[in-house]
Order: sequence, then structure tokens, then C-alpha cells
Amino acid sequence: MALNPRIDDWHGRTVWLVGASTGIGRAAASRLHAAGARVVVSARTQATLQEFVQAHPGAHAIALDATDRAAMRAAVEQIVARDGRLDLVVYCAGTYTAMRATAFDLDVALRHVKVNYEGALVLLDAVLPQLLQQAAAGQGGHLSLVSSVAGYRGLPQSLAYGPTKAALINLAETLYLDLEPRGLGVSVVNPGFVETPLTAGNDFHMPALITPEEAAEEMLRGWAKGRFEIHFPKRFTLSLKALRHLSDTLYFAAIRRSTGT
Repeated sequence: MALNPRIDDWHGRTVWLVGASTGIGRAAASRLHAAGARVVVSARTQATLQEFVQAHPGAHAIALDATDRAAMRAAVEQIVARDGRLDLVVYCAGTYTAMRATAFDLDVALRHVKVNYEGALVLLDAVLPQLLQQAAAGQGGHLSLVSSVAGYRGLPQSLAYGPTKAALINLAETLYLDLEPRGLGVSVVNPGFVETPLTAGNDFHMPALITPEEAAEEMLRGWAKGRFEIHFPKRFTLSLKALRHLSDTLYFAAIRRSTGT
């Protein structure tokens, strides 16, 4: 059953991806551009964004730090002034460093909170007034947060990363309850392991590893079907979803057995 308005025709739609310089964000931006969307990409590095624009004629770039309130608000004003509206906003900015309690680093942990979660709140501050205005005019819009299956339950080496992704899942669920009755779409994207610069440093086996391009295809498929949660690859994520329903005793035993921790 579709929980959101289906988006299967991207021609003429304005989409803004925050955190689109590499990985899933860049691949999704490229795929949306190919589907006919008016794509706006944001990240901190201007040079990387300009490379994207040069490779995708008609795309626009706005360099910013996702945690900069003024910059985010200014970006929304700039996009709306040019295109009139926002059809899809995707928060895919993120940072990841493997961490265990035996090597806890407060600065690294707080950096995860700032980029992975606080940045999403800064985005909400900037885009919600515009989306609610569109909703009041019967025009709709869609907000999508890129989280992770690491947010389902606690996992080894995910001490800094997992809690921020769990927060994004909860945030998306709460946003859906508030915004869906007003005709706005809300989705949360929960990938498994994706081959990106962030995961390149992992020194452990990553089961069912997929490419950013495969992830982007899954995201567009999810939006086209009106899904709230878009998770992939199913061969991996379905098993993790099943683990969520185990008792604590069985869950901890299963994770220790499968990871050797």
C-alpha cells in the first residue's frame, strides 16, 4: 500500500539533494537528472559540485555546510526564487567512522551528531515553511531522509554512527504523522552496505555490498511506489528487520554469533 503520493514522472520537478558530492547523494542526483528533474546539489566542496554540474547540463549547485542555518535558509530562497517550488528535498549528508566503546572518541561521536542529525534539523528549519506553504496551496512536496539499517538496533563498531541514524528514523516517522495529513510526502531511506568513500575504510566484511548507482535506482523505485521506508538490498535488510523483533537475549546472542564479537 502506498503511504505517500507516488512520484514516477520527474520531468519538470525541482529536487534538492543536500550531501550530494559523493556516494549515494551524487548517484541519486545523477539518476534524477537523467529522469528529467531539475536537480540542485549541495555539499561543502564547490569544486566537486561544479564537476557534477558540468557533467549534468541544467543542474545547479549551491555550496554550503549542512549545519549552517543561514546558508540553508538562503539556499531555499534561491531555489524557490528560480523554480517556484520544491518537489523533493533529500537529506543525504553524513559522516561515518567505525567506533567501539573500547576506543571511544567524544569529538568523533559529536561530529556524527552534528552532521548526521543536527544537519537534518537545520534542513527542516529551512524547508518546512516552504513545504507547508505549498501544502496549503494544494501543491504538495516530498521530504526524504537518508538513514541506515544501522539505526534499527545496536551493532558492533556503530557506536558513533548507529544512534544518529536511529534518530533519523524516529524523526522521519514523526514527520510523517504531522505532514502526511497535509498532503506532503515523507520517506526514510535505510540502505545496507553501499560502496562509498565512507565505507571504503571498513576493515570487516560488508555483506550484500552494492554500488551507489544501485542504491539510487532503489530510491527512485521507492518514491515511485509511494513507500515510507525505502530499504535495500532486500536480501540483507529483510534479515536485519527480522532481528528487530527478537528479544534482547536472542538479539545480542545472534549478533555476537554472526559478527564474532
